[in-house]
Amino acid sequence: MSENNKNIEQFIEKLSKDSTDGLSVYFLGIGGIGMSALARYFKSRGVKVSGYDKTETVLTRQLQSEGIEVHFEDDVDLIDKNADFAVYTPAISADHNELKYLLANGYAVLKRSEVLGLITRSSFNVCVAGTHGKTTTSTMIAHILRHSDTGCNAFLGGISSNYGTNFWSSEKNISVVEADEYDRSFLKLSPDVAVITAMDPDHLDIYETEQNFHDAFVEFSSKVKPGGLLISKYGLSSQFKTERKKTYSLNNELSDCYAKNIVNKNGVYFFDAVLEDHTISHIELNMGGLHNIENMIAAIAAVKQIGVSDEKIKNAVAAFRGVKRRFEYIVNTGSLIMIDDYAHHPKELTALIEGTKNIFPEKKCTIVFQPHLYSRTRDFADGFAEALNLADEVFLLPIYPAREKPIEGVSSNLIASKMDTKKARVCSKEELMDLIKIKNSNNEIEVLLTSGAGDIDAMINPLSKILKGN
Repeated sequence: MSENNKNIEQFIEKLSKDSTDGLSVYFLGIGGIGMSALARYFKSRGVKVSGYDKTETVLTRQLQSEGIEVHFEDDVDLIDKNADFAVYTPAISADHNELKYLLANGYAVLKRSEVLGLITRSSFNVCVAGTHGKTTTSTMIAHILRHSDTGCNAFLGGISSNYGTNFWSSEKNISVVEADEYDRSFLKLSPDVAVITAMDPDHLDIYETEQNFHDAFVEFSSKVKPGGLLISKYGLSSQFKTERKKTYSLNNELSDCYAKNIVNKNGVYFFDAVLEDHTISHIELNMGGLHNIENMIAAIAAVKQIGVSDEKIKNAVAAFRGVKRRFEYIVNTGSLIMIDDYAHHPKELTALIEGTKNIFPEKKCTIVFQPHLYSRTRDFADGFAEALNLADEVFLLPIYPAREKPIEGVSSNLIASKMDTKKARVCSKEELMDLIKIKNSNNEIEVLLTSGAGDIDAMINPLSKILKGN
């Protein structure tokens, strides 16, 4: 074990003894959804928390309102020089001035995944991994445990609509953790119950090949503690390395856990959950998209391992209000619908559009999509085109680059060139606003989807105002 990890272990041991006087942690990339959950964890333990992020957002403003100092300039003079250690996200570049200063001056500097692995090493962990579905499924599990008074510590990759946060704590030694595959972060975790929702290739800028990506998930399955359980989507892999395994699906009776008797009533789903030889009848889910029934089946299978009763599960599911930016209704007047979603992978887009059409089969479906990363656009242009062709009308915004530099020949036009030319249009954010105003005034908008993992969320409020006529 490295000296840094020993120091962090001692630090975390102090937290468990409530000895937090004078302790402080500094974050590089504090506004990231996973980083902010970790920052909130330390703040909840009485630790002084501060950090840097590139851009001011709704989330960074929330952190500031909670008493966490955040600055937005890469300036070494603004670092908390008294920090016991620093946490950084891989999205921070190696030439970042503050990161270089911390490394050069002997600070313990760890990745978020390393710190999260240390925090949860001695707890009972439910870890949810997958290319898509992990945020919703982990939030469902954490919500059921919280609502049923079982209790848990939750480290989530999205904002729970029920509680308005991506972190909460409990005296119970149970942790629900979203297990991120980016940069192989999830391999730092030690699950008692692991869930794998999907293994569609992604992050090939990190993994290089689909086989490497697949192998990382197999390795994650080997992290399940002795006597633990792996719950994986039916058909994913036969190579998972754990003794106890269960599979789940939407409605495939060959899986161990699935839904049956699914009924859609005005966007509310009712179904029965079959868990091997046990059935929980007439469950109510107030969240759109058939894929979210499947996510809930995985969540129910996980919480049953912790002993939550059928009745408490049903009550918790009925009270679940979803996750921000996961099939989130922004406008719903009956005649006019706006749904926002984080979908940024072809399979996620397919699920989003098909789920929308399942609920609103008679309505015209218009989608605004902002591709995320040049490398992902290059690698999956065909898949994006195929998914977006399921919609009736498509507006493509320029690529959100995040941590990447442009790649020659790669732009949103690459996706549009592979689509039905009558459906797709590439436009700037300013052009989009004008187009939506015109189409809305002509009653051409029936269902509007906004999708992407970049900064498209900043457009949700102004777009919703146009639809509402404000």
